[in-house]
Amino acid sequence: MFKKPLDERLTEWSELRKSLDNLDDPLTKVLEFWNGAPAVNYNHKVDPYNIKAWPTPWEIIVENRYDDFTLALMIGYTLKLSNRFKSDQITIKTMVDYPKTKLYNLVYINENKVLNYDKNCVVNCQDIDPNLYLENQIEVIFPR
Repeated sequence: MFKKPLDERLTEWSELRKSLDNLDDPLTKVLEFWNGAPAVNYNHKVDPYNIKAWPTPWEIIVENRYDDFTLALMIGYTLKLSNRFKSDQITIKTMVDYPKTKLYNLVYINENKVLNYDKNCVVNCQDIDPNLYLENQIEVIFPR
């Protein structure tokens, strides 16, 4: 999907959002879709702490470069812009593991399920390491 021309990428993202209504396991489908995104260490165009400066999801797809936060943001937007999850509370929590100095940008769905913690599966909230420190929390809303 990510090596295709822009119009095809936008179409596939739209089709993914529409397909979530009919899937038995839509969260896993969203994870699988975004696991193929081209990764970068840091996307200088996105400030995780300034929601007003965030590009729209369409602008992110145009750029086609995803750091951990941008990936979490696109997972959140995918859910929020679908019919199935549009009324759910979607939150990105930036969590830090100080002993390992590892940073996680976790996507919480109704404080129940978590995406982007384990790249291969959906995780229950109670399975998140309790020693992680909450650095930042932002609710994903409909983009401007």
